[in-house]
Parts: sequence; structure tokens; C-alpha cells
Amino acid sequence: MALENSNILSVKDLNQMVKDLLADAIGQIWLIGEISNFSKPSSGHWYFTLKDDLAQVRCAMFRNSNFRTGFTPANGQQVLIRATVTLYEARGEYQLVVDRLQAAGTGLLQQRFEQLKQKLQDEGLFETYHKKPLPELIRTVGVVTSATGAALHDILQILRRRDPSLNVIIYPTLVQGNEAAPQIAKMIQLANQRNECDVLIVGRGGGSLEDLWPFNEEIVARAIFASQLPIISAVGHEIDFTIADFIADLRAPTPSAAAELVSKDKQEQLKRLRVQQQHLSMAMDYYLMQKRERLTKIFHRLQQQHPQVKLARQQTSLLKLQTRLTEIVQTRINQQKNIFNRYESQLKRLSPQRQLSQYQQRLQQRQHQLSAALTSKMTQAKHKFGLLSSQLNSVSPLATLDRGYSITTTKNHVIQNMQQVTVGDTLTTQIAHGVITSQVTDIQEKDHG
Repeated sequence: MALENSNILSVKDLNQMVKDLLADAIGQIWLIGEISNFSKPSSGHWYFTLKDDLAQVRCAMFRNSNFRTGFTPANGQQVLIRATVTLYEARGEYQLVVDRLQAAGTGLLQQRFEQLKQKLQDEGLFETYHKKPLPELIRTVGVVTSATGAALHDILQILRRRDPSLNVIIYPTLVQGNEAAPQIAKMIQLANQRNECDVLIVGRGGGSLEDLWPFNEEIVARAIFASQLPIISAVGHEIDFTIADFIADLRAPTPSAAAELVSKDKQEQLKRLRVQQQHLSMAMDYYLMQKRERLTKIFHRLQQQHPQVKLARQQTSLLKLQTRLTEIVQTRINQQKNIFNRYESQLKRLSPQRQLSQYQQRLQQRQHQLSAALTSKMTQAKHKFGLLSSQLNSVSPLATLDRGYSITTTKNHVIQNMQQVTVGDTLTTQIAHGVITSQVTDIQEKDHG
């Protein structure tokens, strides 16, 4: 089946469509993670990877944004960023264009606040139709706060002054620290279980974002939303906003203002008007917030068409091409090195030094053979010498002496007959183990007849 030309897209068209979809569907977001592969080229732009234990994403922060950061991030550093999700069209890779970057810390709480607020808003927990009106007749007021805090003192003082007939039930809880949020949620649930009051005031006095943080926890928000009793949120000062303020049925700017809302007054209609004004104000806040979010999305979509963004994409492409060129050159150098090493090995095999070494080995072998031949000759000669010595010893006069004979000489002549000796001659007689010297005193000739 043939396709119509109008249904066929180019790769560029596809990437542009995906880019537009990312911008519309996600827009600007906050992320926290660890920096790696940080790069700061001469253009002044920053390029890095933001990662956590399971994933990573490429990021670019252009010079006109990163100069406001106040510090240069380093690899391994935990940071909080605000970025727009976009697509690098040339390679079809998505990346983040960062316009704000700060070290993870105080900004993390604000980021958690925005994330939970967006989550609960998407679930519809802020919608006006969930808000319960305050009872027309209030006899008992429940107060969920610290038993020793200034907020409780202010509430009790105003209630006694404006309407002493009101009953007050205090649900004491921590309002600061890691254990505060579960206790606040538990007290709200306890008040609903007992069902002994007409309205609940949940709050505390002013403080820093960290001090007010328990009222930004999801467990408290869920407990407020699930409450069957109407809840007035009275956290901090008038300028302080918490998640509890958006979830509660009514927000009071201060604990004192909450006490005024639940206490009777001569001008009851004014109180009702004030309640309606609060509802209208919250509705307007929600409406303006939605419009601001829409404006932010449109603004960032327009920003993506800025020439600076396109220039940054080209810069990213150039960096990748430079990296590729470096890899190719390095590969070529490695190939030439391998060829050189191969020729060098062949040259070593043909080197005269190798042949000289072989000749030296042969010479050493011949010297060893000659030495072995000489040793053999000497052994044979020694053996032959021993045989001759034995034969000579067998006919030696000394051997005769060993058998008990002797040799007598005079004037160095061996005496063989009587005529060689006269009376008075000195004789030397050699026996086996020595020499005897004697003098002739008598000569007797043996008779042969």
C-alpha cells in the first residue's frame, strides 16, 4: 500500500515535533542530583551531566544564566537546578537547559515544597468544592499546637476576651523538628475520632522555612484533607504560606486571626463576609497561580526559539565533532604505532647482534666440548700413569728391600764381590725402613769347594 507524501516526515520534522511536545508537556522543572563530566569551554557556557544512583541526563547552562550563580560547580557536587526539558535536534537526544543552579541545601526545602504543592494540586486537593464551611454555631474549639507556645497563649487570650463561653480543647503536639509532622497528623485524627469540638485550629507562631516545615509535610496535608471537622490553618505570620494553608478549609494569617474567626462578634455578618473574602482570595490565588504557570510555559517555549539557544545547540554539536575528530586522530596514531612496532620487531630478528649472539653460544658450546675432551684425556693419562707406576714399582729395588733384602755400598758403589772391600772400609747398608753404617773388621771368603 503506497503512502501519501503528506504522511512522510523527515527526521528533522520528527525531532522538532518531539521537542515541542516536551516543552508543552513538561516545561520548566526543578531537579536535584550530582554533577559529573563538568565542562567549561572558552564560550563561557557550562555543560555537565546530572545524575543520581539510577539515571543521568545531559545539561547545558548558557553564559547569560550561569554568571548569576555566584560559584562554579564541581564534579561530585549535589546541586538543585531549575531547567527546561528540550531536545537536541541534530542527534535526537533530549537534554535540560538550566537557568538556575544552587548548591543542594536550603533550596531543597523550597523544591520539596513546590513538588508536593504541585502533586496535591494535580490531585485536586486544593479545589474549593472540598472546603467545608465553618458551623454557624460554634460551642467548642479544638486547638492543635504546642502546649507551651506563644500561639496557644494568643488564641486563649483572644477567645477569653471575645467569647468566654467557648469551650477550648487543646491537642498538644510538637510543632517543630522531625517528629512534629507525625504528631500533628495524629492529633488531627484523634480530634476526629473523639468528635468533641466543632472546629479545629491547626497552627503555630512564625519562624523560618525549616521551623514551619512540619506543616509542609504530606502526612499533615493528608490528615487535614481527611478530617471531617472543619480545619482552620493558622501557621506563622501573614506572609508565610504552607501546604496546610492550601489544604485547610480556611486559612488564617496568624493564630490570633484564627481565634477571631471562630469567636462570636457583634458584627456576625462581617465575620461571614470575611470568610467569603477568604474563599474568594484563595480562589483568586488558585486562578492566578494557574495563569502564572501557563504564562511561564509560554515564556519558556518562546525562549527556546531564542538565537542564543540555537547558538548553544550549534556549540554542543561543534564540541561533539571536535571530540570525534580527536578520537579519529588518536585511532590513526595508534595504528601507526602498531605498524612501527611490527617493523621494529622484524628488524630485531634480522639484527647482526642476534647472529653474533648465536655465534657466541656456539663458541661457548665448543669451549665446553674442548674442556670436556681435555678432562677426559687427563683422566686417561692419569689412569695410564698409575698402571706404569705400579709396573715400575714391581721391579724397583725398593720393593726388594720390602721383602727383607738389603743393599750394601762403599764409596757409592754397590758391593758385588769380596774384592771391592778391605778391612777398615766404611759400609752403608740400606734396608726397607732406613740405612745402617758399619766398618769392616774382618773379611772371610766363602769356600766354593
